[in-house]
Amino acid sequence: MNEFGTGTGIEHTATQPQRLARVLAIANQKGGVGKTTTAINLATALAAVGEKVLLIDSDPQGNATTGLGVAHEDRGQGTYELLIGEASFAETIHATQVPNLSIIPATMELSGAELELMDLDRRQHRLADALDAAGADLDYDHVLIDCPPSLTLLTVNAMAAADAVLVPLQCEFFALEGLSQLLRTVERVRSSLNPALEVQGVVLTMFDKRNNLSEQVAADVRGFLGDKVYDTVIPRNIRLSEAPSHGVPALIYDLRCPGSTAYLALAREVMRRERALRDAA
Repeated sequence: MNEFGTGTGIEHTATQPQRLARVLAIANQKGGVGKTTTAINLATALAAVGEKVLLIDSDPQGNATTGLGVAHEDRGQGTYELLIGEASFAETIHATQVPNLSIIPATMELSGAELELMDLDRRQHRLADALDAAGADLDYDHVLIDCPPSLTLLTVNAMAAADAVLVPLQCEFFALEGLSQLLRTVERVRSSLNPALEVQGVVLTMFDKRNNLSEQVAADVRGFLGDKVYDTVIPRNIRLSEAPSHGVPALIYDLRCPGSTAYLALAREVMRRERALRDAA
């Protein structure tokens, strides 16, 4: 058995029920690329421009939950209970200090979910099934999923539930190698679990304009993926690194810093791409 259900009798899902919200999985199998920073600050930026956003923390480290100021003792039921069927979406959603932004938190129990999911029916589709069960009651413009930095059943659940994947990519020497691995994972999920899955875009993170390597990596990635790469780049910025220790997104910690400005620009770009997809449908 593997994460993709080869030989497990899991049915191939040809179509997904129509949902009101678009679901974006924020994923990269490599750690340290700004994935959770992107999840927190993109969600906050979307909320800041009036969109109603739900962030699902599917990383057992729970950094997105911590970064939005939700203390361990206040988390209650979260992603773990949702995946194993002990709670519904309504029972796991928590408000945050950011208007228009809610979160389904990661708790300590999520670290053991991998083993429990192996014995459950439709183990790759637990999150998708929960989303579909919520239906019109899931009243959000965007649902973002912060994935673990590895290919696990939690990541596969996120991709099986998502309409698209948003990939944060650090401007470093091995960036394209890691990206190729992730694109192969997306293709495997699309072929076996979620035929509608696509890559919505790749966002370049930790960009240092003083570093020739950053410029070279950006040029290589744009040459490889073309317009799949967002115009917005996220700069290497100390305020982005400091904000989580204060339990707030960078946009609250320092709205005018280059990192916050970049995530606001990324939010507008994501919305334009989503709007274009809806208009083309």
